[in-house]
Amino acid sequence: MPITVELRDGEGSACDIEAVYGYFRHVDDVFSTFKKSSEISRINRGEVAASDWSRECSEVIRLCEATKRQTGGFFSHMHHGIVDPLGMVKGWAIHNAADALRRNNVNNFYIDAGGDMEISGHRQTNEPWRIGIRDPFHRGAIVKTLALSDCGIATSGTYIRGDHIYDPVGKRAAVSDVVSLTVVGPNAYEADRFATAAFAMGEKGIKFILALPGFEGYQINARGIATFTPGFERFVATYELHHWAR
Repeated sequence: MPITVELRDGEGSACDIEAVYGYFRHVDDVFSTFKKSSEISRINRGEVAASDWSRECSEVIRLCEATKRQTGGFFSHMHHGIVDPLGMVKGWAIHNAADALRRNNVNNFYIDAGGDMEISGHRQTNEPWRIGIRDPFHRGAIVKTLALSDCGIATSGTYIRGDHIYDPVGKRAAVSDVVSLTVVGPNAYEADRFATAAFAMGEKGIKFILALPGFEGYQINARGIATFTPGFERFVATYELHHWAR
């Protein structure tokens, strides 16, 4: 998937950026279900006992199980008997990479992996980063521009990858009543895991996000109708609000 790292002018170095890419390559080596040599593939072939799992695999599976409980089963890392934690790994990895940058005193940046992001600080003095939500029906268009800092944002949908999120509770073959659900949360890990689970809930997903303290959501259904949580509007870029007023 495409990965973008942008630092504010004057912060960090090429080495900091390369360290982020190196970390994502490592995560892919551990968790890819497409690489026969990855730890997760070896686990699925029965070659690694649970007692011998790496710290990273143990942590991610623990987080998956906790998220499954928190979402009433709408988040699942088991598919047809196969361990597949990729719905958790992306946001978790983005957040870890962001924390590594902050430990190196890089505080104003964003990391984008496949459309899910962690945003830190500002793009320039007191100016938040501007992040667009893509129109699921016209991929070159933006439906909302948000002004964000110090948070995570994740979008689950079918408009790029097709049907890849399923309802593990109702056993629907695919979610068809919603095409896009964007969640803003404290960081990329939190936003991503709950965006995935809420999308699997279909049109009820936005109500799930509404009930989560510290989270906001923006959902577009298959008819093109948007529904959003009451606090979401505070993220909409000021110039867009002015445009609405006219």
